[in-house]
Amino acid sequence: MVGKSLWRSLRVVEHLSTGALIALYVNLRHRDGQQPDWLPRVTAWWHKRLCATLGVRISVRGRLEPGCLLIANHISWLDIPIIGAQGRIGFLSKSEVRDWPLIGWMAEIAGTLFIARGANQTTDIASHISELVASGGTLVIFPEGTTTDGHEVRRFHPRLFGIAQGSGPRIQPVAIGYRRGADPAPEREAAYIGEDTLVASLWRIIRHPNLVADIQFLPPIQAGENDPRRALAERTHDVITEALGLAAKRPARHSAPEPVSDRADKAMDLDPNPALIQ
Repeated sequence: MVGKSLWRSLRVVEHLSTGALIALYVNLRHRDGQQPDWLPRVTAWWHKRLCATLGVRISVRGRLEPGCLLIANHISWLDIPIIGAQGRIGFLSKSEVRDWPLIGWMAEIAGTLFIARGANQTTDIASHISELVASGGTLVIFPEGTTTDGHEVRRFHPRLFGIAQGSGPRIQPVAIGYRRGADPAPEREAAYIGEDTLVASLWRIIRHPNLVADIQFLPPIQAGENDPRRALAERTHDVITEALGLAAKRPARHSAPEPVSDRADKAMDLDPNPALIQ
């Protein structure tokens, strides 16, 4: 068992090195910031090969719909490669990831959008995302603002749901779950929560193969002209929660609204534990 784990670790190192070489080539050959046409296909291949190297089997239900903004629950850094393996898909991440050694650099080269917490960038980012989706691109947002152990889906922060209001793109909910073999119970070893580190999480997954990642691409949601952002967030949250067979947990609302600064800060807190972002 130890021998197999070490061999799998060496394969992971080789695969990360391959990604770094691809990113270096793109950086040197395309200094104007324009992505080569082949990069999204290679990125999807890289994600798919990483999952295979880790021994993670991906089970997909439904299909990825074009022209949609993907909204997903968030359990692990592994959410990124399992979704990224499904096609030309980009991600939104907090700005701190850009400074991570190797991973942040690769993420930036691959076209990840970054948003700074508390920097009031929501309007600019929303406009950029709308243009990206309107031009045929696909982007994933994790609106919980954190990861969970897979036994619940936390409240979705509504700020960026404004992108889908009016004539904006449709929302496609994406339900993510992990299990061990045929056991339907959520697999906690896949979760990346609390004080966990990327190295510890990666080693845990390497040592426990046969992990199954379940992805459900659910029917798209078209927002009405007057649908408020909070209602869209709650509707999407409930659809994903139901697909995962979990009980909806929504905190009671207070009569006094949150201060604007608090709401903005929460909106910026998109993902405190992201790793290996496309």
